[in-house]
Amino acid sequence: MAAQELHPENWVDLYADYLFNYAVARVSDADLAKDLVQETFYAGLNSAKNFKGDAAERTWLISILKRKVIDHYRKINSKKGKAEVRINYSSDSDAEGDWLEQQVADPFSKDGDNIMENEELGLAIQDCISKLPQKQAVVFKMKTIQGMSTEDICNELDINPSNLWVMIHRARTALMGCLNDNWY
Repeated sequence: MAAQELHPENWVDLYADYLFNYAVARVSDADLAKDLVQETFYAGLNSAKNFKGDAAERTWLISILKRKVIDHYRKINSKKGKAEVRINYSSDSDAEGDWLEQQVADPFSKDGDNIMENEELGLAIQDCISKLPQKQAVVFKMKTIQGMSTEDICNELDINPSNLWVMIHRARTALMGCLNDNWY
């Protein structure tokens, strides 16, 4: 099998949308995602001599983008003095079956009694997610919405499983509070 060759002149046309969608799903900020894609293309051009051709161009570019996303979160996490968001919750919120995913209807379900209510709830959930601290929102979306494995999330964001589950717990608790205040 012949080694793959790079064709940087085609990257924007062939891969920009895919890379952007990948990035925006992980950083939840369109402008930042665009910057990360640009940095990916620039890094790809600078390291083209290291491309061995063992992987497809897109796979190689995604691996560069993954490192860019990881670097972004490392930079955020290394800033000293960043205030930690503390969320108060009652002991009732730890009850079995009390988590957001178990209490709310699927906003895209056609089986709901009231499709409009489900759509409104879906918008309320999205609004509440947007109010979460950025990293909590990203972790919550990756785990709950995208269904990524704990290992993949931890590797991508360079965190350990304990940190992941603390962030998910805090996100769920905050989302329940937000929905209780703004929806129920």
